[in-house]
Amino acid sequence: MAKPSRFEELVRTVTRDVVAHPRDLTRHYADRLNISRVAANKYIQRLESEGWIARSGPSTHPVFSPGYKRRVSHLYSLAGLEEDVAWGRDFRPYFSLSGNVQNIASHGFTEMVNNAIDHSGGNSVFVWMSQDEKHLRIIISDDGVGIFAKITSELGLADMRQALFELSKGKLTTDPSKHTGEGVFFTSRMFDDFEIAANELTFSHDDVSQHDLLAEEKGVFPKGTAVFMNISLDSARTAADIYAQFTNAPDDFDFSKTIVPMRLAKYGDEQLVSRSQAKRLIARFDRFRMVILDFSDIKEVGQAFADELFRVYGNAHPGVELVPTNMTEQVERMWLRAMAPRAH
Repeated sequence: MAKPSRFEELVRTVTRDVVAHPRDLTRHYADRLNISRVAANKYIQRLESEGWIARSGPSTHPVFSPGYKRRVSHLYSLAGLEEDVAWGRDFRPYFSLSGNVQNIASHGFTEMVNNAIDHSGGNSVFVWMSQDEKHLRIIISDDGVGIFAKITSELGLADMRQALFELSKGKLTTDPSKHTGEGVFFTSRMFDDFEIAANELTFSHDDVSQHDLLAEEKGVFPKGTAVFMNISLDSARTAADIYAQFTNAPDDFDFSKTIVPMRLAKYGDEQLVSRSQAKRLIARFDRFRMVILDFSDIKEVGQAFADELFRVYGNAHPGVELVPTNMTEQVERMWLRAMAPRAH
C-alpha cells in the first residue's frame, strides 16, 4: 500500500485541526510538516478549494472553520471504552447536522460501538465518520470474532446464515442481562443504508426497497465485524418514527411488531417446502405480538412448510398474529389452505 501524501495526511485530520487552530492554522501546519508558511498556505488553499475548510474575517488575519466536507476517525482500545463519551467528545462537536439526523447518528454510533465493546471479544475498534454536501457516513470496525460467528456459537445454531436471519428479526442478543437485542434491528431502519460485514457474510438493509439482503463474500471480513451506515443530511426521518412503526405507540412502546424477510429463510437455491425450514423460521416469533411475513421474491412454498407455519404454529401461539404480505397466487393458495382448518 502506497504511503499517503502530505495532503492526504492533512485531510485525515483537518476537521479536528481547524477546530483546534482557527486563527493559526498556517503556522500549525508549517510547524507540523516542517515547511515554510508559504508552502503551508498552499495546502490550506487546496483544502479550502476542495471544501474541507471555510475562511472568514480579514485576508490578513483569516479565521478558519470546518467546511462542508468533514471527516474524523479514531482507533480505540475496547478496554474501558465508553461509547457515549467517545461520541460526545470525539465526533459530535465536529459535524453540522440537523436535530433528527444527529439523533440517528448518535443512536447508530453508540449502539454499534457498544456491541463491539460487549460482544466482539476483540481488542480494538476503529470508527470513521464523514460528511459531505449530501450525506453522513459512519463506519465502525472491530477486530473480534465476528458477529455471525458469535451468535452462531452462543445460541448453538447450525449455520451462520441462520444467525443473520435471526438478527434481521430483532430481539436477538447473546447477553440478555445487558441487552434487549433491539440495537441492530432499529439502527438498520433509521439509516438510508445499513450493512454489517463479518465472517464472509454481509447483511444489508436499505430504506428504498425496505429489503434485508444476505450475501456470501469469500475472503471479505473473515475476522472482525464492520458496520457501514449512511443517511442523507436532509432526511426527515426521526428515531421516533422508526420506533412507532414497530410498537403500538403512544399507548405501548414495547417492541411488539417485526418484519421477517422470507427470502432470508432460504439457503442458496433451496425452496421453502419443509417443516424443518418452517421451524427454523419461527424461532423467537413468540417474543412479538405481530409478525409480518414479507414474501417478496418467493414464488412458491410447499404445503408442509405453509401448514407448519400458519396452522401448527398459529394454533399453538394464538397470541402471535402472522400477517403475510407480497404473496404470489401460489403462496396465497398455500396460506389459505393452511388457514382453512382454523376457521372451523
